[in-house]
Amino acid sequence: MKTVIIENKEQVEEIIKRCDICYVGISDLEGNPYVIPMNFGYQDGVIYLHSGPTGSCMDLLAKNNHVCITCSIDHELVFQHPKVACSYRMKAKSVICRGRVSFLEDLEEKRQALDIIMKHYIDREFVYSDPAVKNVKVWEVPIDSVTAKEYAVPHNK
Repeated sequence: MKTVIIENKEQVEEIIKRCDICYVGISDLEGNPYVIPMNFGYQDGVIYLHSGPTGSCMDLLAKNNHVCITCSIDHELVFQHPKVACSYRMKAKSVICRGRVSFLEDLEEKRQALDIIMKHYIDREFVYSDPAVKNVKVWEVPIDSVTAKEYAVPHNK
């Protein structure tokens, strides 16, 4: 089995769109990795996230707004021979995106981003009250770089 690099933009976006949770890597104050699972939305090369207005992430991002976001789909344990442990591999497709977080402050922009996030999960319209929108941090992460791979691909593919 081999690992294949995915370079086709449509395939990369399909992986992102099919993923239900992304993992966001942030550097803590000592430079160590800090990774959190988050709901998200994606549109036109930008990943949108939301969180509470205060907390560890806000403190860390104020010092360093660089993030690494990972999406992964189609997980399946596969093997070449059932009795050979090293022939087992997790089949999957993944995308790793890097970018810098900025926070949306305009209420209408925040509503549009929240709509993008919600449309990632459910196809219906929502109304957001001003107090709710004011009390949420909406993250905007334009993707600076992206890599994508498919794992455990049969050699004849």
